[in-house]
Amino acid sequence: MTAAYKRILLKISGESLAGPKPMGLDNDTLKLLGQTIRQVTELGVEVAIVVGSGNFWRGRTSAGMDRVTADHMGMLATAMNSLALSDALEQAGCVTRVLSAIEMRQIAEPYIRLRAIRHLEKGRVVIFACGTGNPFFTTDTAGALRASEIEADIMLKATLVDGVYDKDPNKYDDAIRYETVSYDQVLQLGLGVLDATAAALCRDNHMKIGVFSIIDPQNIIRMVKGDNIGTIIT
Repeated sequence: MTAAYKRILLKISGESLAGPKPMGLDNDTLKLLGQTIRQVTELGVEVAIVVGSGNFWRGRTSAGMDRVTADHMGMLATAMNSLALSDALEQAGCVTRVLSAIEMRQIAEPYIRLRAIRHLEKGRVVIFACGTGNPFFTTDTAGALRASEIEADIMLKATLVDGVYDKDPNKYDDAIRYETVSYDQVLQLGLGVLDATAAALCRDNHMKIGVFSIIDPQNIIRMVKGDNIGTIIT
């Protein structure tokens, strides 16, 4: 097997780490994900990861709470997910580093761009915790920002849906999946695959995005190999 990309940024939703559970972490899911990502590194691919927090906390649904406080709590939830994913990867045989946008030196390194790139060059899997470190920005935007900063070849957005559709496939049986779509189409048609800030950031920095389903973790390997699954936004 040969990889189509040398360096990737993998964006994983927090919900996917819960597996069959409604909330929290599922050990079997983490173990399988760790083994799959190890297989990606064995292809010679440098892997960076941004993980969401939806399995623990969604700030935008915290009615009555100050938005900045809610977002900070969400960032801390991504730190928990990052540590759990790091542990699963280490048990699978990978060397990892967690870099946090919010300083917490006892459990993670502070985010420094050149340090992150150096870790990747040494074959370590780098996990970016705490989003951008700022409220009002989603982990999609954090993924787009980090992918651009480390000069990744592509940002792979792992979701519970197998690509970008013209309308919600969970509601409409006649929804059509795009094989390729432009950032302008994503923004103009409001396709909802990622927020407007992340889409505009990737468009302006010519960062390609692959959207695919992580229900089968092997899809990560298929995307890295360049197989025609999911949707490519370019």
